[in-house]
Amino acid sequence: MPVIMVVDDEPDIVTLLRFSLEQDGHTVTEAGDGRIALERLGIDPAKPELPLPDLIVLDIMMPVMDGYQLYMRLQAEARAKHIPILVLTAKGQKMRDLFEMAPNVAAYVQKPFDPKMLRELIAGILASSGEKKNV
Repeated sequence: MPVIMVVDDEPDIVTLLRFSLEQDGHTVTEAGDGRIALERLGIDPAKPELPLPDLIVLDIMMPVMDGYQLYMRLQAEARAKHIPILVLTAKGQKMRDLFEMAPNVAAYVQKPFDPKMLRELIAGILASSGEKKNV
């Protein structure tokens, strides 16, 4: 059962994603900002025994530590830089341009989004990353 971490400061978005993804059989963890995500991932403070998710759904505009800062921290961590990232944000083309060529960013989705489309996109990302792990 794939584990997906949702990092978003909007409770309604987190609730919608949790409901949708759990219906597809995924385990969902959550964090309200980048700092909390680093703690729950076992990166800061370092707890390498904590399991990492199979995918991170990442908002950009958040308090304390935004999504871009979190992404940069993940890329600097050997054990976390391979995690596929789905960027889910209300920010437009400027953010898309920033993330489009970034390693491990599997998709960029702008809010508001179609939940069915997002579920299908996530299924495709997980299938693709599973194929890479089995190669």
